[in-house]
Amino acid sequence: MRYWLVMPAAGSGSRFDPGVRKQYAPLEGRTVIEWALAPFLADRRCAQLVVALARDDADWKTVAARLAASGASAVTSVEGGERRSDSVRRALASLAASASPSDWVLVHDAARPCLDPADLGRLLDRLGTHPVGGLLATRVSDTLKRTARIGGGADPPVTETVERSDLWRALTPQMFRFGPLCAALDRAHAAGRFPSDEAQALEWLGERPVLVEGDSMNLKITLAADLALAAAVLRARRA
Repeated sequence: MRYWLVMPAAGSGSRFDPGVRKQYAPLEGRTVIEWALAPFLADRRCAQLVVALARDDADWKTVAARLAASGASAVTSVEGGERRSDSVRRALASLAASASPSDWVLVHDAARPCLDPADLGRLLDRLGTHPVGGLLATRVSDTLKRTARIGGGADPPVTETVERSDLWRALTPQMFRFGPLCAALDRAHAAGRFPSDEAQALEWLGERPVLVEGDSMNLKITLAADLALAAAVLRARRA
């Protein structure tokens, strides 16, 4: 099988250090986005990688030059959009002349530098013949509390303890066929709906994406403090 990789990387990361976009933060000798791309660059099944960038992104050129120098010729970029789904749609549009409707597309967060290649392989193996697709996910282990949406303030009161036995945390990559994914995102946007991830767009069409259990250490960098944990994960894998 072959697949195409889309990486939305146009977000500003408002909760991260305002002096640097989180995907370009240094991490164990590379940037976060280089670690995020690495498992796909090492996988011969990946036909092309498309990174969707912010219009004012001044950092990608340096990363792209390093990737090219290392022999990574299959990485291209497009201008992303305001929302994640805007960026994914633009990246998909750039593949329209190359990808067939039945081809697989994987979407992976630029701020997830700790994807285990074994998890990537398991996702591809489990979903390779599935009619819809799915995503890596991990079971929720913490007790979850719900609060009032309005008027809670900085220390909102608990309104409910949520049953967690059937709850999972969505991770990436998310894996869907090119044609149905494009159609799902286009239909959502036409209706003024903007999914938080690709799976939700398919869910809105009545599809039921499959959850493939992955490593909980496939963490998303949100705060600067997350870099220390990511570094520890990467060092442990090299040990």
